[in-house]
Amino acid sequence: MSRLWNRRVASLDPYVPGEQPAALDLLKLNTNELPYGPSPKALAAIRAACDDTLRLYPDPTSMALRQAIAARFDTTADRVFVGNGSDEVLAHAFRGLVRDDAPLLFADVSYGFYPVYCGLFDQPYREIPLRSDFSIDVDDYTGTCGGIAIANPNANTGIALPAEDIERLAVAQPDSTIIVDEAYVDFGAQSAVSLTHRHDNILVVQTVSKSRALAGLRVGYAIGHPDLIEGLTRVKDSFNSYPLDRLAQIGAAAALEDTTWLNEATGRVIETRAQLAASLNDRGFHVLPSCANFILVQHPTHRATDIQQHLRDRHIIVRRLSHPRIQNWLRISIGTNQDSGRLLSALDDFRTF
Repeated sequence: MSRLWNRRVASLDPYVPGEQPAALDLLKLNTNELPYGPSPKALAAIRAACDDTLRLYPDPTSMALRQAIAARFDTTADRVFVGNGSDEVLAHAFRGLVRDDAPLLFADVSYGFYPVYCGLFDQPYREIPLRSDFSIDVDDYTGTCGGIAIANPNANTGIALPAEDIERLAVAQPDSTIIVDEAYVDFGAQSAVSLTHRHDNILVVQTVSKSRALAGLRVGYAIGHPDLIEGLTRVKDSFNSYPLDRLAQIGAAAALEDTTWLNEATGRVIETRAQLAASLNDRGFHVLPSCANFILVQHPTHRATDIQQHLRDRHIIVRRLSHPRIQNWLRISIGTNQDSGRLLSALDDFRTF
């Protein structure tokens, strides 16, 4: 610890992202990246934008991108905010739309950045335990709170809530912002975007990183009442007025317009997920029901650390998370059918399940 750090920095417990090793023969099933390339229309738009206009600052309002998002979700641009990945959008929401005189509520097993943001912003929080089956019970989110953050599908379990449960939260907590983190929603969950027109306290956050295979572009967005969007914009313009470069804005807009590619890519992931889950069940694994592009699995007799190391020795990386409730579970990203075959072969080489 440096003597030049302030109190806030000294007390931080930073989020640890998934490993990004450089080995060429590595099968990465640890960071939930789409195994298929981005929309060809998105790539073409980015290439076409690589001209001398890059010497100019990008549009600080990202209006063309916001209009593309609004068209995709049948809303208006004044109800759309964009940022440098959904992580930045979430950070601005935690900073600007959560009251700091009461705890923010979120699940005990969820996206690991939530408590980190709370530490960074001196935001009190309370973790709500998941049920024994790792599902969320919205009736547990009661009492005075500064806001609620729900990852739907849940970031580490893949389990999704129906939209009516999100609406129940909004009705039960009318004076608190309900932040719905839908990073994985396109893989089989029900979005809460339509609810933002009925409830001014629901903010839906999505990303182009997962289902649109543009994790390297870093574009996230939020949809909600114009008052929420104005609050996010005030935070952004007090921190960084130009969070999205020209290529990111253009590429993301083209990707959002290509719904045919999106449906094909997510459909392939959903099919592979079902097949892999069934194969792991046959090998004795407990697999949680997932609406994300990953599955959370546990074997009743073999330790997660041993399985993880065995796979790593065979150049396959899966993720083990540190939360006590899931530290003996493995989170496995959904790759191609060929990737699943390689994973299953490596598991069969471990021991007889």
